[in-house]
Amino acid sequence: MSENAITRRSFLAGSAGAVALTAAAGYMGFDAWEQAHADDASGGGETKTVHTLCNACSSKCGYTAYVVNGRLTKLIGDTDHPYSKGKLCARGYGYSQIAYSEDRLTDPLKKNGQGKFEAISWDQAYSEIAEKVRAIIDADGPQALAMVQDPRPSGKYYTKRFMNALGSANVYTHGAACNLSKESGMTQAIGTGSYSSDVANSKMTMFIGRNYADAIRPSSVVALQKAHEKGAHIVLVDPRCNNSRVFADEWVPINPGTDLALVLAMSNVLVTHGRYDKEFVAANTVGFDEWAKELAEYPPEWAEGVTGIPADTIARLAMEFAEAAPAASIEPSWRGAFGCSYENSGETARAICLFNTLLGCWNQKGGALFTPSVSAGKLSDERFADPKKPEGKQVGAAEYPLALSSMGTNLAAAQAAEDGTVKGMFFYNSNMAAGYSNTAKLAELLGKLDLMVVVDVQMSETAMLADYVLPDTSYLERLELPEFIGGKVPAVALRDQVIDVVHPNTRPVDRIFSELAEACGVGEYFRFGVDELADAQLQTVGLSLDALKQTGTAHFLEKEFAYGTAPKFKTPTEKVQFTSEACEKAGLSAAPVWVEPAVMPMGDELRLIGGKQAIHSHTQTANIEDLMQITKDYDLTRVWINADVARRLGIEDGDEVEVSNTQHTGRVRAKVTQRMNPTALYMPSHYGCSSPDQHTAYEVGLRQMDFVPFHLEPAYGGACTQEAVVTVKKVGA
Repeated sequence: MSENAITRRSFLAGSAGAVALTAAAGYMGFDAWEQAHADDASGGGETKTVHTLCNACSSKCGYTAYVVNGRLTKLIGDTDHPYSKGKLCARGYGYSQIAYSEDRLTDPLKKNGQGKFEAISWDQAYSEIAEKVRAIIDADGPQALAMVQDPRPSGKYYTKRFMNALGSANVYTHGAACNLSKESGMTQAIGTGSYSSDVANSKMTMFIGRNYADAIRPSSVVALQKAHEKGAHIVLVDPRCNNSRVFADEWVPINPGTDLALVLAMSNVLVTHGRYDKEFVAANTVGFDEWAKELAEYPPEWAEGVTGIPADTIARLAMEFAEAAPAASIEPSWRGAFGCSYENSGETARAICLFNTLLGCWNQKGGALFTPSVSAGKLSDERFADPKKPEGKQVGAAEYPLALSSMGTNLAAAQAAEDGTVKGMFFYNSNMAAGYSNTAKLAELLGKLDLMVVVDVQMSETAMLADYVLPDTSYLERLELPEFIGGKVPAVALRDQVIDVVHPNTRPVDRIFSELAEACGVGEYFRFGVDELADAQLQTVGLSLDALKQTGTAHFLEKEFAYGTAPKFKTPTEKVQFTSEACEKAGLSAAPVWVEPAVMPMGDELRLIGGKQAIHSHTQTANIEDLMQITKDYDLTRVWINADVARRLGIEDGDEVEVSNTQHTGRVRAKVTQRMNPTALYMPSHYGCSSPDQHTAYEVGLRQMDFVPFHLEPAYGGACTQEAVVTVKKVGA
């Protein structure tokens, strides 16, 4: 620890008591916080309030921070923010501790010849990185450089601008390990990467691998609760009976990786019985007859053998959808089932959009909605002019033509390091090495780079592999660009600076990439401050930075969504595409057909599946002391195994078991339950940290990605994070 580091202060924003209150419901409001922090207000002092956005996950819920004498004392969800609606989840409260974590990065670091990190000055870091960047560009061109970033308001702007200024198109999000397949598949069917299910007003909603109670946006949980109270039929399709069960009427314990078969079979029922919206399909779609012909191959009786769901259940669910339509839909899901999980994930996303089309539910109350959005307009100030568009195409675009270029497939970029196509990579707020695919393979690939630079707040596994690590401020210590949010009433929200910079030698993301650009010779694209850019963006929509600082969130009432508006499908045909020419060119079927997962369990093997818990966001929050304490108090690192399977294997609840496959072997305790499909083993995706500088998370539990083979979904480029099978045995048996 350098002379610039400080010790952990008495930082109470997320005590174990406060966070524990959130563990059951996943979120709480002001009263619970105030009760947990009854002593916080003692001693007086000057209080100020600041509107900001949480950074515990990608939802970025808005809240008001209460700061007394420079110390954060309360976080209260903003009622005006469309995601928080006056509440925050457990992760939101807990992750605020990151500002004062003893494991914060405090100085720029360089890996020396012995493989150890040593602190260096910012000037030295910038100078040496720039020298290596110029050498790579001179030898191989700017396309040999790549950036991976987990989108945050300023980060997604500055990282892309920096890479484009250098001349590289290789800018990637975390999407390949999150929602790339889902969004790419949906784009082929409906012309956009997602939609929103009008859950609160629905008569029936099916959730496939989606768990609002653990996901978590407080507003989503509230919507689900309202639907439940109104008597909507809520169906959970998931190998694991997840925590949203309290609002659901039915759990369908599907075999992992077979969601596509279920959707095809339900579609078969609607088409075969003529229980679909013929008028809507005739007026708004192309390729229906071709898909309908394919559907004949997928009756419920066929799907029963694939999914493990009885044929009469599949037929009943389809007919219940027909009865509830158009106030019904399959919810678009996210990472869990088909965001990036299987060899058929992109096709599952396509099929779900087509099933919703059969219901005629687009833009109908209780159905599936294309809600409006607002974005910053063109900026007249020349300082903000975009760099010249890079000449080269994104690495991976040719091999994975259906992957959205706005996300790209970051794994293809890593793979390109093997033959030297990519020689330098930057990472911002991304722990690719631990959470995106097989960890051993990624370490091998990233180890071949000539330059690897990580910008983060703590020493992640990705940072451990880097040549240079640049210390970011925590999200509480900086102003960021406005975040535009689509919805029934679109909005814009602001992450303002809450507290002073804790570690004086850390720098915010906007400054890091502006100064790095200057060192690399492209500083002319960064001759402005983040406050100037934020204000300029807001001016284009009739707002100002000063005004948004006062309110935190602003709504565009004139853009409010209206039910029944004719959908505008941004596909090449401007209609819903039951068949896609782009899919056919990519080697897939023009219309979605059954695609089997890449691997299937054999003998005593179980398919390994993962997912979130209400207190963690993958690897990002695992090093938070109070959140990890909940993990330990409730033994949350356990793998879930079906009770009948456990009995056959001689495993009892709480036993230590060995989980093994050709990639990895590890030990952990077992949770034996009937809330699991008998063909699957569930492993929470937050644990198994291998960075010793994360003292709270280090070596707690197992890491799912250690067991996952390195494999990309054909055409789409998703990480196939659940294409893994394992064996389980009791330790000592």
